[in-house]
Amino acid sequence: MKYTQLGRTGLKVSRLVLGTMNFGPQTDEPTSHGILDAALDSGLNFVDTANVYGWGENKGRTEEIIGTWFSQGGGRREKTVLATKVYGSMAAEGDPWPNYDRLSALNIRRAVDASLKRLNTDYIDVYQFHHVDRNTPFEEIWQAVEVLIQQGKVLYAGSSNFPGWKIAQASETAARRGTVGLVSEQCLYNLAERRAEMEVIPAAQEYGLGVIPWSPLHGGLLGGVIKKEVEGSRRASGRSADALTNTSVRAQVQAYEDLLDKHGLEPGETALAWLLTRPGVTGPIVGPRTSEQLESALRALELELEDELLTALDEIFPGPGPSPEAFAW
Repeated sequence: MKYTQLGRTGLKVSRLVLGTMNFGPQTDEPTSHGILDAALDSGLNFVDTANVYGWGENKGRTEEIIGTWFSQGGGRREKTVLATKVYGSMAAEGDPWPNYDRLSALNIRRAVDASLKRLNTDYIDVYQFHHVDRNTPFEEIWQAVEVLIQQGKVLYAGSSNFPGWKIAQASETAARRGTVGLVSEQCLYNLAERRAEMEVIPAAQEYGLGVIPWSPLHGGLLGGVIKKEVEGSRRASGRSADALTNTSVRAQVQAYEDLLDKHGLEPGETALAWLLTRPGVTGPIVGPRTSEQLESALRALELELEDELLTALDEIFPGPGPSPEAFAW
């Protein structure tokens, strides 16, 4: 396993992040535990979740599955860098009472204690703001986080789905308070969706945040979806199915798959390996439903993409260019 520092911190994390969103809704508890064990055996130490995972009436279920895994002992918690998120409503269906969502000091206090209980742990390594809360000032948010850090319940804070200017605003507010501030940003970023290169990633680099891309295969679009359709092994669904109805997108994906077929490379593994070459990226989040999918993701760590191939990938999926040149000139 390869490791790197998380942003400007001294924390060492694996260059792949195990996403757990499928644990519960699509992957049962024994299989989820098997994936977690396999990840730890491989040296993958960075596990990401969120309080709302499990969804609907099962919100919190994913954290519970991780908590029962920790309870098995064997150094599982000590070896794991654990990240979870706060923002989405944890109120019961039909519950009219407010203050069970977003980033008020009250909800942060409630949410972290509930997550700690579900996760069967007394601290969270990276506590992430799942979305921007336009109604809560960062002074309030940071005051709440500072209390959690003093209590030993949280070690670092991160963001998710923040625009560049919100990363700057959060970071500058923290600096005025004399605190560390954000250390990571989770954002949508992959070969087919590169808008983060305009401002989000430059802002993260400027302020010393590690970038953690989510949806590295863009909902399966970069995982060999056309080849699988032709072979009959799997039909496109969700985001990838919708995208393929666009003829220009389908042509891009076909060119991508043809290029990698010529080089003898697997599309999904290459998409992950490409992200590992990008400036500022700590490691992409992979969300395997099976141990076999985890093994495929791990193989991406061994790929060395040649300059010629990287250039060809840029030609198929061109980036937006730097800001402000990308939109101003």
